Parts: sequence; C-alpha cells; structure tokens
Amino acid sequence: MSTLKYAILGVLSRSSMTGYDMAKEFETSLFEFWNAKHSQIYPELKNLTAEGLVAYDIEISGNVLEKKLYSITEKGRQEFRKWELTYHKLQTASRDEFRLQMYFAYTLSPGERLALMEARLAEHRQKLEHLKKKETQFSSVPPKQEEELMDYMVWLGAVIREEGNCSWLETCIRCCGET
Repeated sequence: MSTLKYAILGVLSRSSMTGYDMAKEFETSLFEFWNAKHSQIYPELKNLTAEGLVAYDIEISGNVLEKKLYSITEKGRQEFRKWELTYHKLQTASRDEFRLQMYFAYTLSPGERLALMEARLAEHRQKLEHLKKKETQFSSVPPKQEEELMDYMVWLGAVIREEGNCSWLETCIRCCGET
C-alpha cells in the first residue's frame, strides 16, 4: 500500500479540503517529513474515491468554476485507524544525495570538500532558523489530547534533526580543517 494513501487520509481526517488545498498542506505542514506533488495527489484521490475511502462534493466558485471538496468516509477512517495502529519498522537509510557525494568526496580537493560542506551547513542553519521562528505558535507544550501536541512533536523533531545536521557538518568541517 502506498503511504501517500495514508498521508491523504490523515490530512482529510483533520478537515475536508480540495486537492489544491491538500497540495498546499503538503508544502507547509507536512513538508518537514513527507512530500507529495500535485501529480501524485490527484491520481491518489481518484483511487481513494474508487475504493470508497474518500468522497467529494462539488462546490461552485464564482459563476462556473467547479471544485471538488474531498472528505474522508467512515470506511476511510477505519482504514486510516488500522494503519495508524500498525507498528512500522525503522526505515533503512533514505536517499540522501549530499551524503552520497560526501562518501565519494575523497575525489575532491580539500577546498572543494569544505566548500560543499559549508554550503550545506548554511542551508541547514537557514532551515533551522525558519523552524525556530515557528516556535512562537506554541506558547507551551500543548495538552495531551490536542491535535496541536502532535504538530508540536513533529516540529520539535524537525528542530532536533536540523540541529543534528548542523552539528554533524560542523564536526566534518573541523575534521577536514585539521588535516
């Protein structure tokens, strides 16, 4: 089963939305840990509708523009809950083109290696800064049963991940500078 299926069901379990709105959700709320493009979302919505996991209503916007407002069905909620309760094993290493580059970076000059690492470190610092700006949306740790607690935990994981990436690259740069 496609994990995108469950990402879409999860998004729709929060609220009904159009495919366009869903794509925006993947670009904003979910982008730290899951991504999907319009070209993936719409075919998956069609499949989920055919499976009876998602339904839609047609909304008229303006005089003639029709929009499909998708919502999760009861069957979809049951399927999503079953997936949500399933233990998912730790994933093997994901595809990380930069780390692959680093693995073979012995073919580069020391200056070229440092330039690559410093550029990547700058990107991770920028991403970390962006994430830390989102901290203002949480005045404290949200209550246990609130949807916002899960948002907080995912945000916190993203901050810790970026801090780890920065720390790793700073260590690598120091190692390369010591040779």
